Amino acid sequence: MNMDLHVYNTLILSDLHLGAETSHAREATRVLRETRFQRLILLGDIFADLNFARLTKEHWKFLGFIRKLSNPKRNIEVVWVEGNHDHGLTNIMSHLVGVRVYQDYTWEYAGLRHIAIHGHQFDGFQVNRLRLSRWGTSLFLQLQKLDLKGNPITRLIDRLNTRWLRMSPKVAAGALQYARHHEAQRIFCGHTHEAIQVAQDGIQYYNSGGWVDSRLTYLTVDEQGVQIHEFNEHEYRERADDRDSGEERSEADSAFADFADESGLLEDVEYESVGR
Repeated sequence: MNMDLHVYNTLILSDLHLGAETSHAREATRVLRETRFQRLILLGDIFADLNFARLTKEHWKFLGFIRKLSNPKRNIEVVWVEGNHDHGLTNIMSHLVGVRVYQDYTWEYAGLRHIAIHGHQFDGFQVNRLRLSRWGTSLFLQLQKLDLKGNPITRLIDRLNTRWLRMSPKVAAGALQYARHHEAQRIFCGHTHEAIQVAQDGIQYYNSGGWVDSRLTYLTVDEQGVQIHEFNEHEYRERADDRDSGEERSEADSAFADFADESGLLEDVEYESVGR
């Protein structure tokens, strides 16, 4: 059970890839439930692709909790920074979960300028070979279904994609140059699935990692600085309604109904209809 009542200024989470069978949506939801923060930045690639039919019950639960957090009564700023996998979905989902979408997001804290940008903008492979990248995503999702014993093939492909195609050092270098141009002291990216920190000429680069492999990471910003956290299931209590992670709904409408109930969307509809 996590007894930490500390309130962070910002929590940053990226590359959940909802719709992928390796997405750890349940664990991500537990982190958000048990951590206190004033701002949440979803730093891109929250979805794997445009196919909503692949979303499981746990994936919809995550989206439902994001909608709860975005309720103005909670006084939490929820920011969605678009990733390359999110393209075409963010405008739809931003209305559904009540958050605003940015290409990059800037804020001031502790006398420092911070920038959050997904990072694919600095990856020449993704920018110049978008069609091939989407084909690779489709192949990756199909291999996940075929490989039933711990997903060694898909995990290997993901690691190779990260190291050879996404080119983590190149993304870091591009991000540092971007921060320098915009006079920021800290810059945050996702995209590479590798949680790292790089310092150069007074600028700090952080990558939030991802939620599709064995190492699940996120970032926090507070008066102590920036920290990279690795999810440890023993630090988070399990709620009764989180124990059915293996259940999936065969009907998309049924899964969406769970989302609507979990997120309070049905209550919003009732309020909006009053007086009409």
